[in-house]
Amino acid sequence: MTRGVTIFAFNNHQTDYLAMAAWSAQNIHRHLDLPVCVITDIDDATRTANFDQVIVTPSPQVQQHRYFYDYKDSGVWHNMNRSTVYDLSPWDHTLLLDADYVVASDQLRVLFEIDQDFLTHRWALDATGYPPFADNNYFGSYRMPMHWATVISFRKCKTARLIFDSMQMIRDNWDHYRQLYYISEDTYRNDYAMSIAMNIVDGHTLSASAIPWPLISITSLSRLTQVDTDTYRVEYENSNTDNRTKWILLKQRDFHAMGKKTLGEIVANCC
Repeated sequence: MTRGVTIFAFNNHQTDYLAMAAWSAQNIHRHLDLPVCVITDIDDATRTANFDQVIVTPSPQVQQHRYFYDYKDSGVWHNMNRSTVYDLSPWDHTLLLDADYVVASDQLRVLFEIDQDFLTHRWALDATGYPPFADNNYFGSYRMPMHWATVISFRKCKTARLIFDSMQMIRDNWDHYRQLYYISEDTYRNDYAMSIAMNIVDGHTLSASAIPWPLISITSLSRLTQVDTDTYRVEYENSNTDNRTKWILLKQRDFHAMGKKTLGEIVANCC
């Protein structure tokens, strides 16, 4: 059975996701010793040299716009083709990672040893503890449990096929599902679609298996810098009245860098 990592990388005018993915591929090779496939619309061998396989495909025809707090600007968000990974990924057992997920340890190798066909993070937390993050683990008026699409471990099997096919159905009928689950945001999110798809495939039992540790996240409200190999400093303020800047260090801990601007600066300084 082949094993590997797959990353989607479609740039917009603000963020060079391909550069992030190429930088991440180096970390993945170093920590996980796994091949990395990138799915992108950029056909440039000089920019894709860090990847073991490159799949060039057009960017999603349907484009969304999203406001990015760290850029203080709106931009195109190419996130509508994530459900195609089942057919595009070359691996029998795929670890699908967002381009802004930072691999700083070998922890993800555990997912290949767990006897489950499909795993995601059920719980996410802010590494700083501020602002409160608990409500982000649910969505919609009915507080549907969130399964985060940032990290997905799946095998080529019937269960995974059904989940990704259901995601595509939900995406194509987003207005219907948004109203059905009382989701206030108009913007389609893979997290929402995948959570709904997993629940459909599980027979609406809310019993899907999950990655057995939380998804550590750094929001765009924090300032992220790299101080050493696999060591990152996170600066933040924890209230509106206390303006003192505080900081923590993340050393050899994987995390989701939700602020694309600061991660992009780290990548640019490394390459």
